[in-house]
Amino acid sequence: MGERPVMVRGLAGTVLMFVVLISGNVATGQSLSGGSVQILEDFSKAEPDGFPQGWQASRSEPLTRKAYVVFREGDQAFLRTKGVDDQMRIKKRIAWDPKEYPVVMWRWRLRSAPPGSGLIAAVFVTLDTDLLFIPVFTKYVWHQVGPAGALKEGGMFSGSEIIVRSGLQPVGQWVEERVNAYSDFVKIHNHEPAPQAWGISFVTGPGVELDIDSIGLTRR
Repeated sequence: MGERPVMVRGLAGTVLMFVVLISGNVATGQSLSGGSVQILEDFSKAEPDGFPQGWQASRSEPLTRKAYVVFREGDQAFLRTKGVDDQMRIKKRIAWDPKEYPVVMWRWRLRSAPPGSGLIAAVFVTLDTDLLFIPVFTKYVWHQVGPAGALKEGGMFSGSEIIVRSGLQPVGQWVEERVNAYSDFVKIHNHEPAPQAWGISFVTGPGVELDIDSIGLTRR
């Protein structure tokens, strides 16, 4: 079926290992698996230029809007991305109760990545803000190197990073990730997050071509 655009934040550098809830499975269906999934974003709506509706560019808005475009593949809508800068991410304010819905799920599909580029893509889950109201996030990363489950703690101006998937495979297949964002936040920060989460951000590494579709929540 053809594809078409739809127009319409510890000690920095400390590496630890701990168990992260990761599915690591290839997702063969067209939606997130498991019961009672609350969808945060399905990328079914776009601005006239194809940029996902309700999302914002963190920097270089004209370039970012070209790098993140909603596409359709049959009846399935998803975000098609081609990374330019690993700081050029998109974000969306979405509130939910992270204690009631601790697990965040999403699916992504790697299309191509330049060897040695490092970061393939990352989902930032923000459950709180600091005293200056700066979002405090956990960065869940697909990286070319490093063991899945590795944690790199963040510094004053950066979030903690967890590798959820490592390597350049699979290519061309949807894979589903499941992370317990609430549990990870408590382990990293030693306190409860805010009663309502701040939102979600996403970035694709330089030169990486990747698709991401539904982002959802579940109680387990």
